[in-house]
Amino acid sequence: MDILIRLLVAVGSALLVTAVVALVLHLVFRALGRRERWAASLSRRSRHATRTMLLVALLWVAFASTIPDTDRYPWRDAVSHVFLVATIGVGTWLACVLAVFLESLGLHKYRVDVPDNRVARRIRTQVLILRRLTVAVLVIIGVGAILLTFPGVEAAGASVLASAGLISVIAGLAAQSTLGNVFAGMQLAFSGSIRVDDVVVVEQQWGRIEEITLTYVVVHLWDDRRFVLPSTYFTSTPFENWTRTSSELLGAVEFDLDWRVSPAEMRTELDRILETSTIWDRRTKVLQVTDAVGGMVRVRILVTAPDAGGLFDLRCYVREEMVDWLQRTHPDALPVQRVQLAEPAAPARRRSRSSEGDASLFGEGDERAALFTGPIQTSDIRASDVPPER
Repeated sequence: MDILIRLLVAVGSALLVTAVVALVLHLVFRALGRRERWAASLSRRSRHATRTMLLVALLWVAFASTIPDTDRYPWRDAVSHVFLVATIGVGTWLACVLAVFLESLGLHKYRVDVPDNRVARRIRTQVLILRRLTVAVLVIIGVGAILLTFPGVEAAGASVLASAGLISVIAGLAAQSTLGNVFAGMQLAFSGSIRVDDVVVVEQQWGRIEEITLTYVVVHLWDDRRFVLPSTYFTSTPFENWTRTSSELLGAVEFDLDWRVSPAEMRTELDRILETSTIWDRRTKVLQVTDAVGGMVRVRILVTAPDAGGLFDLRCYVREEMVDWLQRTHPDALPVQRVQLAEPAAPARRRSRSSEGDASLFGEGDERAALFTGPIQTSDIRASDVPPER
C-alpha cells in the first residue's frame, strides 16, 4: 500500500512538473516569438512532441524511483521496457519535428512569390526531397532502436546478415519500379531539370509543378486538375519546361487577314496597346508578315511577359484589342473569301459523225426511235368520217 501511495505521489509530481515546465517553455518562446520569427515557428511545430517527451521521461523517472528492483515486483522490468520503447518512439517524433523545422528555416530566405524565383524554386525542391529522406532515415533508426531493445534480436542478427544477399536480390526484383522512382526523384531534386512551381507541358497538358516526392510528381493543370506522374516519367520522357532557365517567356499572336491590311498601321496600334498594358515587360515587341499565300496575309505579333500566366493574359489582351481596332478602323482588312466566276461552256452539238453514221445504218435513226419511246401521236376523227354499219 505504501508503494502504491508513493507511486501515485510520484506520478502526480511528474504531471505537475510537466505542466510547469511546459508553461515556462511556452512563455519563453512566446516572448522570443515577438522578436524572432523562428521562435514562434519552433514553438508551434514542436509543442506537442516536446510535452509528450517530457511527460514520458518524468513518468519513467517517477516509476523507477518508486518501485525498487527486487524479486517482489517481477513486472517492473516489463513496465520499464514499455517506458523505454515509448521514450524511443517519442524521441524519434521529436527529432523528425526538429529536422523539419531546421530545413524549413532555411526556406524563408528563398521566396517563390517574386518574379525571378528560379534559384528559390531549385532550393525548395531540394529541401523538400531532403526532408522526406531525413524523416525516412530517422524513422528507420527509431524502429531499429526499438527492435534492439527486445531480447533475442541480437542473436537473430547474425542469421539476418547471412541471408542479406538473398534478401537484397529478392527485394530488388520485387521493388524494382519503386526503387527506380526513388532514384529518379533524387535525380530530379539535384539535377534541376524540374523544380517546384516550374511551368511544364506534359502529355499535351499545360500546368505547374506542385509537388515532387521520392516516387511521383504532381502537376497542377491550368483547369485546377492534378496530373500525377511517376518520377521516372521526367527522366525517360521528353517534356517542355518553360521556366528552365528563367521565368520570362515570349509568346506569339497570329492573324489571317486580307491583302488590303496595312502592317505599318498595325505596328503603330501595337505600340499603343503595349504602352497601356501593365503585363508587358518591355523586352520584345515584333510585328511581321510571315506568310502571304492562299488569298490570306498572315501577321504574327511577338510579345514578352515576366511569367507564363502573365504571357497568356498579355496575348489575350493584344488579340482582343487588335481585333477591335480592325473592326472599327479597317473593316476592309478582315479576311474574305474570293470566288472567280467563269463564262459558261458552249453547248455540245446534238449529233456527231458517229451518230450520223448510226442513223444511216438503221434508217431514220433518232426519229425512228422516238416513235417507240416518245408520246403516242393521236388524230381527231369526226363521227361523219366513220362509215355506217351494214
